[in-house]
Amino acid sequence: MDALGNIFYPLKSLYIRLFEFNKFLAVFILSATTTFFLFVLMVALISLGDDALEEDKSVKLADIVMPERDIDTFVDDVDKPDEPEEQPEDIAQPELDLQPTQGLEVNLSKPKAKFAASGTFFRDGEYIPLFKIQPVYPRRAQERGVQGYAIVKFTITESGTIEDVEMVEGKCGDPRDPSTVFRDCSIFNSASTRAALKLKYKPKIIDGRAVPVEDVPHRFTFIMDDA
Repeated sequence: MDALGNIFYPLKSLYIRLFEFNKFLAVFILSATTTFFLFVLMVALISLGDDALEEDKSVKLADIVMPERDIDTFVDDVDKPDEPEEQPEDIAQPELDLQPTQGLEVNLSKPKAKFAASGTFFRDGEYIPLFKIQPVYPRRAQERGVQGYAIVKFTITESGTIEDVEMVEGKCGDPRDPSTVFRDCSIFNSASTRAALKLKYKPKIIDGRAVPVEDVPHRFTFIMDDA
């Protein structure tokens, strides 16, 4: 430390005098000196770094160039097919003698169609039930032990399906007891309407054609089995 102090002390004294004389000149000289020393230090570091790099001892491969060569083909020249021979002339059609045969009578009996006169394919008749479904017993009526019946009316279409279902009457009571006094109720209406829409009929036939039938009544009875 004493050695460095002895080296830089004269410089420090010179800078103080110069600063007292002109501070701007002193700052400029100090900046220039610092920049010069930094530049010299950077050049020295770069030189040392270049010397430390090892030489590139890798072996470079020479570029491979494929020589040009002709490719032999295995297909020889193919001879063109000979031109087809001329088409033969159209063969003359034989002449047919279409003169009527003299002195020969040919009588062929004409076929007669026989039809059985037994009416049309679809016979006239009223509608016939083909498929019935048991309605679902309402849970509320089952829990209360309520029995009864419901009457609906509907339209049977040309295809035998059901549409336009309407409620006519709904009663609660025991259908098996003749002395039962029925009372009006609607607890079976929804189940009866859904069951009616699933019915299937053979449609009514008039003059061999199916026709719709309106206001067809149907009764659904709701009875609980004895335990």
